[in-house]
This record gives sequence, C-alpha cells and structure tokens, in this order.
Amino acid sequence: MATGRDELTSYEYRQMRTRILRESDVCIVCGHGASDAVDHIHPVSRGGARKDPDNLAPIHGVDGCPVCLRKCNSEKSDRALADVVQLHTSVDWFAGP
Repeated sequence: MATGRDELTSYEYRQMRTRILRESDVCIVCGHGASDAVDHIHPVSRGGARKDPDNLAPIHGVDGCPVCLRKCNSEKSDRALADVVQLHTSVDWFAGP
C-alpha cells in the first residue's frame, strides 16, 4: 500500500540522509548534536521539495534529544521551521561542567 511517503525508503533518499548526517548532526530545532534523522525544512505538505538536499536538515527523531529531551521532530510536525519555538541560549545548561 502506497502511503505517499515512499521516498523515505528509497535508496536515493537514504543516501542523502546519510550524507546530511555525516556533514552535521546538529538539530535544526534544539541546536544539540546527535541527531538521528533528517526532516524537511519547508514541509512537503506545504509545497516543499521532497528530495531536495537543500530542503533537508538534521533533527532528533523518535527517541528525541539526549540533551534537552525534546521530541524535536514531533514538535516541528508539518510546520515551517520559522513557526517552531527553537532553543536559543548562550549556555548549554545540560552539558555539565
């Protein structure tokens, strides 16, 4: 059964995902490292390109951020990045001394 999201399992998409996470694992929502997924910056449901590498960025997936515990991908949902409350701080209080 086709879900309209078949590109997520394509070889081409998996290669792009690997390349993006290799270049940077800093989440576009919370700004912490160790992202394990990529997400569309401009949602496909709102006209964003499905397989454009410029429209994909690292994000914490199902397990969430190990530092701030946010569920970044769930919080972003199908909203544009500008509509998501991003974490901006000069000090990473969760990093420890």
